[in-house]
Amino acid sequence: MWRFARARLNLGTSEERARRQLFSLRLVPGDIAIDCGANVGKITAQFAQNGATVHAFEPNPHAFAELERRFAGVQHVHCYQKAVSDVSGKLNLYLHERSSEDEIHWSTGSSLLSHKPNVRIDKFVEVEVIDLCDFLRSLSGPVKVLKMDIEGSEVAILEKMIDTKIANRIAHIFVETHEAKIPELRVATAALRERIHHLRIRHINLDWT
Repeated sequence: MWRFARARLNLGTSEERARRQLFSLRLVPGDIAIDCGANVGKITAQFAQNGATVHAFEPNPHAFAELERRFAGVQHVHCYQKAVSDVSGKLNLYLHERSSEDEIHWSTGSSLLSHKPNVRIDKFVEVEVIDLCDFLRSLSGPVKVLKMDIEGSEVAILEKMIDTKIANRIAHIFVETHEAKIPELRVATAALRERIHHLRIRHINLDWT
């Protein structure tokens, strides 16, 4: 019976398994969770529902306004209108090519990469960018879960997190990669997957979607 149950649990695509794994996590007060690319807060709400401290990063001003409104007065959720990267400073955030139709709906396509195929290089906002590794070092304790959906900047961040061993301070890492949408990322993403496999890193899941 146990073997059958385990086999059933492993059914589905790698993306479906990643979602089940993330949604099965039980966060409690005292846990720390980080949502990078929080958008309007769907995953932030999942992390926060039982009282965990959540740090939610969303650079798109339209999505951030919704995120901030949603968690106004929730003391254990901290919202930042900032992008995350492997460096800090200020960069342009390029908006989706259809953003003028519905700024909230198409906010998920915003990217720091001007060569992402579905963004407009003539429509952007300047945003503050933080070095995610520096932010992780500043925290008072280990992180239970990090979710990252940042439209193309994830590979550089993960490489730095592995190099500096900051990744070891996080129990679970779920990342959406974007090499299918951004062909320029294919080689680097494949190399990252191979590195994770070679180093036998089990807590980084690159199949979030």
